[in-house]
Amino acid sequence: MAYIPHPQGKPFRGPHLSGWPARLIASRKFQRWAAGFPLTRWMVRREGEALFDLLAGFCHSQVLMALVQFDIPNLLLERPLSAAELARLCDVPPPRMDILLRAAVALKLLKQKRDKTYGLARKGAALAGVPGLAAMIRHHDILYRDLEDPAAFFRGETRTELADFWPYVFGGEMDAGVAATYSDLMAQSQVLVAEDTLRALNFSKIGTLLDVGGGSGAFLEQVGRAYPKMSLMLFDLPAVAPSAQARFARAGMAARARIDCGSFLKDPIPHGSDAISLVRVLYDHSDATVAQLLEKCHAALPDGGRLFISEPTSGGARPEPAGDVYFALYTLAMQTGKARSIEEIVQLCEAAEFHYVAAPKPLRPFVTRCLEMRKAT
Repeated sequence: MAYIPHPQGKPFRGPHLSGWPARLIASRKFQRWAAGFPLTRWMVRREGEALFDLLAGFCHSQVLMALVQFDIPNLLLERPLSAAELARLCDVPPPRMDILLRAAVALKLLKQKRDKTYGLARKGAALAGVPGLAAMIRHHDILYRDLEDPAAFFRGETRTELADFWPYVFGGEMDAGVAATYSDLMAQSQVLVAEDTLRALNFSKIGTLLDVGGGSGAFLEQVGRAYPKMSLMLFDLPAVAPSAQARFARAGMAARARIDCGSFLKDPIPHGSDAISLVRVLYDHSDATVAQLLEKCHAALPDGGRLFISEPTSGGARPEPAGDVYFALYTLAMQTGKARSIEEIVQLCEAAEFHYVAAPKPLRPFVTRCLEMRKAT
């Protein structure tokens, strides 16, 4: 059965400004009039603030990065601290720490109490508690450098550091240090992804699940906890996959977990499972590589076998900030892969002779979106 796009995939039918309407709004005479007219004043203020937020967004991200680098959210989890105490703990000159803290209050990450000490606001507390978020923010220093010259970046003239940071994407070898960094970053980021994937997809009828590109086994560990009778299989590079052994042993899953080493770019996918999961895998790779991987997954599954896909996606006909800004630029900096819409992923799966089952509405699209496909019987 062909995939029927979800209504959310319909093109956005809002106003499109070009020609004289765009020129009118761009004119300073109209802008001055609209700013003073009571019925349009609120709109001018709102649009102006939104435009300024885009302008100042880089500074906002640097404030966030500084808070994480100084570990301020975790310091404030224990108790409120004064600016002077934080300056001493972080080895920052007090006047500069004061500017950082006031900026964090303005961004609603921190709050200042009546006694002039600082504590966490709701967003700051979430920053301290979201698994893997701080590690991902620290990792952004590479992306910042890659985006230093946006015009050169979009022309394809930049030699990006991210392309060298993730050599596995191109089938390259990984030294022990890179493999450890990769495994740790992926494991931390997988916690939320696993939570949302398990909410969206039903694994209850799966006897054996193979996680392709499963890294150190963080996703499989969460699945194994949710489904204690399920057998687990993991397939990833030799520099990465063995790290899952210790994880499965600590979780008491060693007896039901099998680890296979290899590269899906070069090697066949192991047989023996009745379902395969691809968690944050497809968007790392080109359409040609994804098509080849899906064909290998199809060959490895029995008739009726399930394919579960979980990753951030583009909004398709309705672009959205997570998939069409952040993940689109991140994958562009990696120089391979892209954020695809659910419709695009389904088309690639159908070309590999999978059939559409479900694409549940995501709980948090900025974390992941899920898709279930089936091999025909």
